[in-house]
Amino acid sequence: MLKDIISVKPLENYQLCLKFEDNQEGIVDISQLIEFKGIFAPLEDLTYFAQVKVNPEWGTIYWENGADLDPDVLYSIVTNQPILTKETINKA
Repeated sequence: MLKDIISVKPLENYQLCLKFEDNQEGIVDISQLIEFKGIFAPLEDLTYFAQVKVNPEWGTIYWENGADLDPDVLYSIVTNQPILTKETINKA
């Protein structure tokens, strides 16, 4: 897929509104994707969670502690499309 995230807006209850470079946008509930352990532990604090940013070099979202999420996974959730892998591409 390789669609970059171009904007992020934190919402209530661990939700983020994401917009991708192809103008697809939607809301993702991050609490359904991660466990608040390890590098993701600080995100349990909603004030810290709301400090999410876009890293244009990586095309994804991140937090200052180094936590980030795969933009392909987020794009798949927003668009309700499967993640393309070498195997699924070769079968097409």
